This record gives sequence, structure tokens and C-alpha cells, in this order.
Amino acid sequence: MTHYTLTVRIRGFSHKPLKRFYEEGIAKGLPADAVPKLRAMFAVLDQMSDVGELNSWPLWKVHTLTGGRKGTWSLHVTRNWRLTFRVDADELLDVNFEDYH
Repeated sequence: MTHYTLTVRIRGFSHKPLKRFYEEGIAKGLPADAVPKLRAMFAVLDQMSDVGELNSWPLWKVHTLTGGRKGTWSLHVTRNWRLTFRVDADELLDVNFEDYH
């Protein structure tokens, strides 16, 4: 019997430099102090099979937003900067690097 693991896929970006960083490893347009943490976050996002696994990373202050942003997940990167995204089935959409505070 073969066992298949579903992996969450990143399907769309709202932030062009972040997309370039994810796809090509080019960090131009991103704060230098955010790059190592973003690299680690993408490594986890690429390997997880369920978005609930993010709760295993307490230093990332994982939470979902409320109000008009209800359903958007937020991960703490640096100071006020967050990695945000929406989840639809097993895909991450509108992946963004933003200061929404």
C-alpha cells in the first residue's frame, strides 16, 4: 500500500520581491534582517501537510486576523513586519510581506 502525504502549496503572491525570493532566492527588495526568517518560514510552509502545523512555531506568533481580514493568517517576521496569506483547501493564496499595524 502506498502512503501519500498532502503538502500545502503556495499558489499566489501579492508581494513581487517576496515571490522572487521564494522562486529564485533573490532577496532584493526585502529587509536584510528578515531574509533568514523568511527562508525558514518558506522551508516549513513547503513541507507542512496542514496549516495547523504552524502552531508548533510559537516564536512566529501565528494567528488569524479578524474584521475585514478574517481568514488571513499572520506570521511574525521582524518588528511590525508579517508574512500573511489566506488558505484555500491545501493552497496558500495572496502570500504577502506587510506591515499592517
